[in-house]
Amino acid sequence: MVPETLPVLPAALDYAGVAVFALTGALAAARDRHDIITFWFFAVVTGVGGGTLRDLLIGAPVFWVGDPTYLAIGLVAALLVWFLAPHLERAKTLIWLDALGLAAYAVIGAGKALALGVDPFVAVAMGVLTACFGGVIRDVLAGQPSALLKREITISAALLAAAGFVALRAAGVPLAWAGVAGALAGFGLRAGAIHYGWALPPFGEKRGQGKA
Repeated sequence: MVPETLPVLPAALDYAGVAVFALTGALAAARDRHDIITFWFFAVVTGVGGGTLRDLLIGAPVFWVGDPTYLAIGLVAALLVWFLAPHLERAKTLIWLDALGLAAYAVIGAGKALALGVDPFVAVAMGVLTACFGGVIRDVLAGQPSALLKREITISAALLAAAGFVALRAAGVPLAWAGVAGALAGFGLRAGAIHYGWALPPFGEKRGQGKA
């Protein structure tokens, strides 16, 4: 069976998604008062970390190696945070853009894996890694508890987006519609977590217990 061809993501959308993640990386550097080079490093690693791991695991060319634009995006993000960190930290827009990027990149990661003939279940995992792993690296480098280990719905949102996309493709839904539906599902779950404080019940919590 010949793998389906995954349409190339519009460059502007791809760059915008990386930029959002890069900003969160630079903000992590700002909180610890690092220098501008460390800002840049954090921005790049956060922006491309998930996609890099995905490409290495599925045997694809690492997406940013042939395109220095991604490094330039990291530098711009670092400079923006260097001069505007207090304003960006207060900007609720960044939180919502990060949620949108999480959902979109979960679908993109799963789609790229499917296009290379990866098993559907593994493709879902690749989608989650694409969306989340950059943030894990950022938190480790910053010496902070990973945001993914907090009781916020983050990994679950990426999982829903990737799994929804893969399931719809298996059902024969056209690529574009499956991608949009998967991304919207993941974004909706993450949005609910941001706005309403949704969280999955932790281990050991009895029915009827929880937040007041």
